[in-house]
Amino acid sequence: MDADVTDSAGTPADPDQPGHQAEDEPQAGAPDGSGAAAPQDGPSATGSGDDGVRTWSERPKAELPPGYKRHWLRWTALAASFLVLIAAGVGWWLYKKLDGNIKTDTSAAAELKAYEKERPTPIAVDAQNILLIGSDSRSGDNRKYGRDDGGSQRSDTTILLHLAADRKSATAVSIPRDLMVDIPACHTADKKTTKEQFAQFNWAFEVGGTACTIRTVERMTGIRIDHHMVVDFNGFKDMVDAVDGVEVCLKQPIKDEDAHLELPAGRQKLDGEEALGYVRARKSIGNGSDTERMDRQQKFLGALVNKMQSNGVLLNPTRLYPVLDAATKSLTTDPGLDSLRDLYDLVRGMRNVPTDKVQFLTVPRQPYQANRNRDELVEPDAGRLFKQLREDAPVAVVPADEIKASKSPAGGSTGDDPSDGKPDDSGSSNPTPAPTFSGSNAADDLCNQ
Repeated sequence: MDADVTDSAGTPADPDQPGHQAEDEPQAGAPDGSGAAAPQDGPSATGSGDDGVRTWSERPKAELPPGYKRHWLRWTALAASFLVLIAAGVGWWLYKKLDGNIKTDTSAAAELKAYEKERPTPIAVDAQNILLIGSDSRSGDNRKYGRDDGGSQRSDTTILLHLAADRKSATAVSIPRDLMVDIPACHTADKKTTKEQFAQFNWAFEVGGTACTIRTVERMTGIRIDHHMVVDFNGFKDMVDAVDGVEVCLKQPIKDEDAHLELPAGRQKLDGEEALGYVRARKSIGNGSDTERMDRQQKFLGALVNKMQSNGVLLNPTRLYPVLDAATKSLTTDPGLDSLRDLYDLVRGMRNVPTDKVQFLTVPRQPYQANRNRDELVEPDAGRLFKQLREDAPVAVVPADEIKASKSPAGGSTGDDPSDGKPDDSGSSNPTPAPTFSGSNAADDLCNQ
């Protein structure tokens, strides 16, 4: 076969294709036609010279040698794998750090198990009832907020949080610390048994801890408590800082030495330390009552929830991490909520709840007849509220000034409205509306009230 014939019949070899030079064919750059190859370290291999030969980087992808593409794909895959490993390692470290922050309250679980037979039976299985307890211990890092009485503590704030089974609403009910209730016999930290007594609510936490508080709430409401969380001062303060503060409006300036708080009047954003003083202050704001303080706490918590949802904190891992870190550091939970996965599932279930469906109210109460410095439940309003929550039925919450004077002293609807569920003139029947109570929701603007 002649030397100028290619390996494939009728197809001439491409002189520019490396490795495909036809046998005995003159190479480019050999003027004498002798076929001598250009030196590999000359301009034709390393750069564009005067002879116009292109470098590998200047050539189209189709002209690159097969090994060139595989080489870079291999290095890209190795780099991507390395980055994935780094990210996974960092993610695992962050997860373990947050998970390790959470403290588990096993003693409360054991105490509740011992009294299982007397506890309420759940009615709405998919609904969740979580008892949130704000501890006012003055020991450790909280010593600066008051006298350290040896580490004893009372429940400064207690909220029963009801999450609807469909996760389309959340109702937070504050229980006054001075509410007179029946406290069952409980076990103290040193294993002594207290006697059953009628006393103010926050004594339950002081004498019998979390388990005694849960049993007191269950006895009062008939609602089964599924989980509990105890949060101290620093946890609340750090969460406010993690969302870059919360905005409030003050009608008058505040100066409260007990709460470590001094603020001017007007619209302003509070950092964690200021927010803690704001929700704890009592004597220097309004009429100095615990009732007004609870109302202020509810509205501030609503503003905090609104800030987290409106700023996309719950959907942004980078912004959510500082919030979770702050929360978990000062959080003690039952074994059912003591992992980051459990808390994440809880938060994920709440993140789509509209802010106007995150409602805050206080149990219907009035001054206790035997001692005006204490509270007592108002019936039948309190019973109606507890029944709605037990059965996962809707509850309506409106501002106090929208509740008519003819309603109960607590502001709860008595359900005596002639139109409630009764036939009208046409003979048709309207569905019974949800009982209405005074309160607020997370969509309310603190500066427009």
